[in-house]
This record gives sequence, C-alpha cells and structure tokens, in this order.
Amino acid sequence: MTYDDFRTSQPDAHAALLALGKCVDDAGLEKELTELVKLRVSQINGCAFCIQLHLNIARKLPVDETRLGLVAAWRDASIFSEREMAALRWAELLTELACTSPGESDWEDMRAVFDEKEAVLLTVTVGAINNWNRIAAALRFPPPIPR
Repeated sequence: MTYDDFRTSQPDAHAALLALGKCVDDAGLEKELTELVKLRVSQINGCAFCIQLHLNIARKLPVDETRLGLVAAWRDASIFSEREMAALRWAELLTELACTSPGESDWEDMRAVFDEKEAVLLTVTVGAINNWNRIAAALRFPPPIPR
C-alpha cells in the first residue's frame, strides 16, 4: 500500500494523524526541532518512509546536512544544542518504552529545558511519529525518494 492509498482509503484516520502534527506546528514548537525528533524516532523504529519524508522536510527548512547525518549519534556529535539533546533524549525514552520507562527525573531533566506547554507538545510529537511509523512500516509505504 502507498501513502496515497492510505490517505484516500482511510481519510478520517489520515486527518486525525495530520491534526496531531498541525497542533504542534500551530502552537509554535520549532519545526527544525520537531523534524530532528521525528527523524530520530523513525530511525529507531526503522521506518524507511518516515525517515525519508522527514529528511525531505528538514532539508527544505533547511536543516544542515551534517546535523541530519549525525542525529543518530547525537550524544557524541557535539553539534546539537542543549534543547535539541533534551528533546532527542526524551524522544528516545518514549520510543523505547518496552526497554525503559521514563521516570520523574527524566521528566525533570527535559523540563529544565522546555516549559510545560513545550514539554506536552514535544510528547505529542513523539507519540504522533511513533503512530505514523507503525502505520507506514506495517503497510509498507515506499519511501518518498526525491527525483
């Protein structure tokens, strides 16, 4: 199944998933930050469609190619801001719930960098991309490779 097949066959589900991302964008959480988070979560989940989609979007913003290339190794790259590192750490914790559950200290660490509204929006972003990853991977959406 392709993304377009999903969009046309399940328009309500598609619209609901898009609405999650739109609420984050409309609330003002930095698009560059959310694209790095979506890319990292998609890498963890092995979703080729979402990895390529968010690379495409990030490049149009434009997010620097070096940062895109090093997002998988963000801890050791020394090029990400404190805010980006906190967001990527939170994203990994929430994505890997089967292995580890974020505790109060994890929430507090993230909150040292994000206010409450931003923390909720970041959490919505991570939840939304995890949903997209599962749908796109299960339905085997081909990646949107630029021509």
